[in-house]
Amino acid sequence: MQDNTPAPDVTVADAEADNWVDRSAPLWAKPYLRLSRLDRPTPFLFLLFPCWWGLALAIFHTGAPRWEDAWIALACAIGALLMRGAGCTWNDITDRDFDAQVARTRSRPIPSGQVTVTGALVWLCLQALIAFGILLTFNTAAIWLGILALVPVAVYPFAKRFTWWPQVFLGLAFNWGALLAWTAHTGSLGWPPVVLYLGGIAWTLFYDTIYAHQDTEDDALIGVKSTARLFGENSPRWLAWFLVATVSLLGLAVILAAPRGDILALVIAIGGPWAMGWHMAWQLRQLDVNNPDLCLRLFRANRDTGLIAVLFFAVAALL
Repeated sequence: MQDNTPAPDVTVADAEADNWVDRSAPLWAKPYLRLSRLDRPTPFLFLLFPCWWGLALAIFHTGAPRWEDAWIALACAIGALLMRGAGCTWNDITDRDFDAQVARTRSRPIPSGQVTVTGALVWLCLQALIAFGILLTFNTAAIWLGILALVPVAVYPFAKRFTWWPQVFLGLAFNWGALLAWTAHTGSLGWPPVVLYLGGIAWTLFYDTIYAHQDTEDDALIGVKSTARLFGENSPRWLAWFLVATVSLLGLAVILAAPRGDILALVIAIGGPWAMGWHMAWQLRQLDVNNPDLCLRLFRANRDTGLIAVLFFAVAALL
């Protein structure tokens, strides 16, 4: 006889403390909101900030802010929230067997029995369709870029099975907004957003390697690859190189985007990567790769890292 008793409400092990999903969301909605990682919203910003970098540098480049840019900024925020949710749902569907074997992830909605795979697929499609509706408000070039973004999103969950560098694939997906937002403003791509995109990938390698150090023992047992396992105790040295690459590439993107003759705006914009680099250096000084709780705190601290560049770029764009 089939047991129709609903699965118990299970909070996710690495959710942010006292988050609004655990505290206030309706019981029926909690598993789906957890699938979308809304119980730990910080990484949503890692998807959003490259969008705002791209938009701010595009305005800085053209010197022509428009009222439509306010919609682009808001649409990027809503779209980033939805696509991060859809991507995390897809990740949990594909990784459900791995997640069941890892202490930190076995409490996620699918391995804990709160959501079926079919229910997760329906939830994924709903989020993606709403995000697509928002994408259709952009120009044609941006729409096609948005559609193309589905490729790295789809591939990322499988990357840890065939490469030691899955963080590169995460970077490809998470920083796509730099290309998209620039194109939504200007109507076409160029070298500045491409270099900005590469700088964002270097930043992703930095913060997600720190994050991956939480799971190195479990990952080794189940055969999952990561840069954290690859670098091991040499991670701080590699992270220092990712810091240098991030600052250098973002700085180069600013120089390539800068309008001629506006020295003050250029200096302010260059200050973004410079200050961002100091914040990353502070993280490196604190880092202990054998302390999972500290790794999680430093990972979350990157919400401030990315915001620093947003603020500097925005001021330069509006001068």
